[in-house]
Amino acid sequence: MRMLQVLKPKYHTEEILDLIRQSCNDGWTGIGGNTVKFEEEWKRYSGAKTCHMLNSATSSLHLALYQLKLKYDWKDGDEVLTSPLTFVSSNHAILYNNLKPFFVDIDDSGCLDYHNIENKITKDTKAILFVGLGGNVGTLREVVNVAKAYNLKVILDAAHMAGTKWKDTLQQVGCNDLEGIDVVCLSFQAVKQLCTADSGAICWNGSDALEQDALSRKLSWLGIDKDTYSRSTNQGTYKWHYDVPYLGYKFHSNSIMGAFALVALKYLDQDNAYRRYLAEIYTTLLQNNPNIKIVKHSDECISGRHIFQILVDKRDEVMLALNQMGIYPGVHYRDNTLYPMYNYAAGTCPKSEEFSNKTISLPLHMHLTIEDIEFIAKKVNEITLK
Repeated sequence: MRMLQVLKPKYHTEEILDLIRQSCNDGWTGIGGNTVKFEEEWKRYSGAKTCHMLNSATSSLHLALYQLKLKYDWKDGDEVLTSPLTFVSSNHAILYNNLKPFFVDIDDSGCLDYHNIENKITKDTKAILFVGLGGNVGTLREVVNVAKAYNLKVILDAAHMAGTKWKDTLQQVGCNDLEGIDVVCLSFQAVKQLCTADSGAICWNGSDALEQDALSRKLSWLGIDKDTYSRSTNQGTYKWHYDVPYLGYKFHSNSIMGAFALVALKYLDQDNAYRRYLAEIYTTLLQNNPNIKIVKHSDECISGRHIFQILVDKRDEVMLALNQMGIYPGVHYRDNTLYPMYNYAAGTCPKSEEFSNKTISLPLHMHLTIEDIEFIAKKVNEITLK
């Protein structure tokens, strides 16, 4: 029996190995090389003003909040409005910076509902962290408008959004200054649309973008003012002297991950188109089932479609039944307020709680065929219509 798992990376192995081989032959597998090339390619692709490749989206979120806190003199305990329906790294990054996650309920997209934001704003609120769950934009533009009205910063957790574009501009969501988003945090982890083994990126917007990018590069390399790549000359000689003006972190990526990313970026749009095609087949086959609610993506965007979610009653029973047929869906995500460090907000976001109890992410990745999707949808219908 074939195993149909929820997510599975597809690598263009030979192309990746060619770039890795070149890095090995050059003797340069660390910071720089392919990471610098990828940063330039991502800026060209997305329209972003800056891009710094890191070892994960978690590191990107950590730096984004750290730098905003530093620049705007936020105090320990200041609040960041955020979603309880996300991978814990989104909210852990807030805690890493001694800030407080203040949870806002979601809408039918699984993203923050802008209707719920205004009455959550207090004198201590400094920012909104918006999670583009599954590649969806939800009501992001309305959320940004609320942020502008209250002078709040906006961090876009775009871990699921590589290649998600606005229909009206055809630009990567979050990477245009005019959108009013301060910083975008991307994931290139193994099962994401733009897949490496594990890495991410931080992209700054606004008039201080270049300044913030320069600081990110120092902070991600232990606070050192020049990384090893920038300290090496074209002749291969190495300048040993550097200063350490910040207590930084080891968050940088490397040229091996850069090779993965450069190749994946070449195929990102066509891969996302295939994901959307599979999602359309799911929708057609499941939409008339009264016991299923499909999580729809906004008509404003061309979604990167990281996941395809449905809501069902007795979710765990449905998942176990699918497992017996060789189908292994996932759950994105468990309501974070169920975890000890966020339990202070338990019961404050009822829609998130309901979503968390009912959501299933059906298999969606580049190895699946149309026949696989038809088989999965058929079994989902059979189980839920009993």
